[in-house]
Amino acid sequence: MSTLPLEGFGVIFDMDGVLVDSYDAHRRSWQMLGEELGRPVGEAEFAQTFGQTSREIIRRLFGSNRSDDEVRRLDDRKEGLYRDLIRGRVPLMSGATEILQQLHGAAARLAIGSSGPPENVRLVLEALVIVRFDAIVTGADVTRGKPDPQVFMFAAERLRLAPRACVVVEDAPVGVEAAHRAGMKAIGFVGSRSPDWLSSADAQIFDLRELTPAIVRNLAASDG
Repeated sequence: MSTLPLEGFGVIFDMDGVLVDSYDAHRRSWQMLGEELGRPVGEAEFAQTFGQTSREIIRRLFGSNRSDDEVRRLDDRKEGLYRDLIRGRVPLMSGATEILQQLHGAAARLAIGSSGPPENVRLVLEALVIVRFDAIVTGADVTRGKPDPQVFMFAAERLRLAPRACVVVEDAPVGVEAAHRAGMKAIGFVGSRSPDWLSSADAQIFDLRELTPAIVRNLAASDG
């Protein structure tokens, strides 16, 4: 079976904060876990963890000396709390389904590159059932969180595209850095934040419906 790179272009989507408006549910699930452990988690602390894996966040918030088994147990508990909050009512980002369909119709190869666990990604895929993704990378596939480029490199490999042919859509500075370290262009999904938040991105959008196939193609073809 050939493993030669395919021609064309790919779009790799971070999931949380890009395809899913998951901020409140993630914040609440971390706070619920903190309440169970007797260690409150403030919103400012939560905001500083964007782009990191749950394992990294647990050690950051609840003690770097915890054993791997403890971290796995707390990780499972936190993500279970999160899924309970969104199950049956996944808060898809406005315009997500429409833009994915447009990109698919324009022959883009689509991927999810998320640090979340497979079970979380599965809930989102069920909500996006009418959209086909060509590659999925989850937190179970990677050993290093963003800004390490591992998640996006794996996604490009599974898309069978060269990194330079892929464009990443991200909502966090560590994700933009990871994309650049992978040799990819990054579109910063600013949303309601200040544009300065993602000033290092190659382009910015405030709404997913601004993400046209032409913008992605131009970035993928650009050497600048």
